[in-house]
This record gives sequence, C-alpha cells and structure tokens, in this order.
Amino acid sequence: MNKLHRYFLKRLFYSIFVLIGLSIVIFVIARVVPGDPARMALGPRAPQFAVDALREEMHLNNNLPTQYFYWVKGVATGDLGKSLVTKRNVTEDIKEFLPATLELVALSAVFVIMFSILFGALAARHKDKWIDSLIRVMAYTGVAMPSFVLAVLFLLFFGYIWPVIPVLGRLSAGLYAPPTFTGLYTIDSLLVGDLEVFWDALKHLLLPALALAVGPLFQEARIVRSSMTDNMTKDYLASAVAFGMPDRVVMGKYLLKPSMIPAVSVMGLDIAAMMGNAFLVEVIFNWPGISRFGMEAMLHKDLNAISAVIVVFGLIFVLVNILVDLIVAYLDPRIRLGGGV
Repeated sequence: MNKLHRYFLKRLFYSIFVLIGLSIVIFVIARVVPGDPARMALGPRAPQFAVDALREEMHLNNNLPTQYFYWVKGVATGDLGKSLVTKRNVTEDIKEFLPATLELVALSAVFVIMFSILFGALAARHKDKWIDSLIRVMAYTGVAMPSFVLAVLFLLFFGYIWPVIPVLGRLSAGLYAPPTFTGLYTIDSLLVGDLEVFWDALKHLLLPALALAVGPLFQEARIVRSSMTDNMTKDYLASAVAFGMPDRVVMGKYLLKPSMIPAVSVMGLDIAAMMGNAFLVEVIFNWPGISRFGMEAMLHKDLNAISAVIVVFGLIFVLVNILVDLIVAYLDPRIRLGGGV
C-alpha cells in the first residue's frame, strides 16, 4: 500500500467522526427549536390525545440521548423515520427528490469546471489586455449577483420576453419521465434510447444550472487567473521556455496544471455547497429537488426530514472533500511523493 492509499484511508477514517459529530449537532438543534413537532404536524385543532400519541411514536417524551439512540438505530437499518409533511418514509422522499438536485448540481459543476478554467486561462494568457479586462468585469458582476437574482432574470426573459427554452419543471407537458434507473432524467432517457425526453430534460436543466453556476464559475476563474499570473514569474517556467518547448505544452503542462491546485480546493467546496444553496433556484424554476424539500421540512419542523436531508448534505460534502484531496494529490507531486501525506 503506497502513501497515497494510506492518505485516502486516513481521510476516510476521519470523515466518519465528522459525520457522527454533524449528526449529533443537527439532531440537537432540530429538537431545541421552539415548537411542538407533533402539534405542528397534526394542526392546532387536533385533540390532545392524538398529539400525545404522536409524541410517543416519535419518542419525543424521552430525553435527547434516548431520542438520538432511536434515530441512529433507524438510520443504521435504513429507516430515517416518517415525514410529518409527506406522510411517507423519509427514505422514499430522499430517493424521489435527491436525483433531481444531483442532476442540477452535476450540470452546474460541468459549467463551473469548464468555463472557470477557460476564462481564467484566457485572462492570464492575455493579462492586462482587453480580454483580461472584459473577463474581470464579468467576474466581478457574476460573483456579486446572487443565484436567485439570475434565476428571476432568466425566468422573466426566457419565460415571457423570448420564450425559446422551457423554464419550469423537469419535463414539458405531454412527456413522461423515463423508467427510473438512476433518477436522473437525462441519463435514464439515454439508457432507454428516448432522445426526445433526453433533449427536453436537458433544455429544462440549462437555465437553473446556469443560474446556480455563475457565481462559483467566476470566483474560480479569478482564482485560476491569479494563480497562473503568479506562476508565470517562476523560474521553472522560464526554464521550460528557454529549452524551446512549445507554447501549448508550457501553458498546459507547466503552467495550468500547478495553477489549478488552489482553484480545485475552492471549486470542490463550492460545488458541494450548491446542494444546499439550490433551494431558491429550485423554488423559482419549480424544480422538485431535495434542497426545496429540505426547506419545506424546516418550515414545518419536520424533524426526521430535516435530520435526513442535512446528513445527506454532510455526506456529500465529505465525499467531495475526499475527491478534492485526491485530485490535489494528483496535481501536486509533493503529495504523491510523500511530502504532504
């Protein structure tokens, strides 16, 4: 087992304690928020005996450690409890709503990765020229504009002024969701060869994904530009140029690759954060995702749903952080050779 493998296993081991700590914090916060979840679930006119019965069923009459024990026991067996809003098992709600947000965030991540590197490299390659100035102005505007503002602008423009692309939901009226394999409409439709549903689902994805991606995209572009312009002054780059290496090799292998290290770290956190930040975009575009479901659960103090959604987000953060560490280890030879492991 090499050092990189040991580093991965160590990060995975530490992540277990992070998830345990996160579950405890979220569990406690969800239960100390004012309001009786049983009363809120049944309504103000429900008889007291019904409220007491629901409290007993949810173990709300026990102390917090006992409640946490029952909750962890359920999670370990795949039982996340019953949602007070949908009246279904929370596991079923997660299976229904999570793929929609994953599909949205996945396309946003593609936009972030592709265009942040493109814009950052262009700005660095043409430093202090008009292309650099244009990209920097775009970056300042994109970073300063919240995703929900862009979502509203997209909705107004493409929904009323120039309706050339669908703006609401995941599919147009008259089309049916493909058979569920992954829950991602674009993937599932390709698996069954339904190109009409694939194209329609992709068109529905474009605007919400772009609204969600613009802020992180330009933030990473600025980081890529800053890192590349700083590395342009390094001696190893001057040596590569002096040896007569092609400009394409110098820019790609010796300049862009090491310059991506700081950008990748921030990029991973931003992409993971999109899972939680997507709720306003999902509301505006009527997107049935897990972020929207989680916000509705918080408004109704749906304890089981709140805890499950945040644990899912925490697990995604942990997995993305581990992936980012591996990518950085690949980009940085010091880690591969043992200096940072």
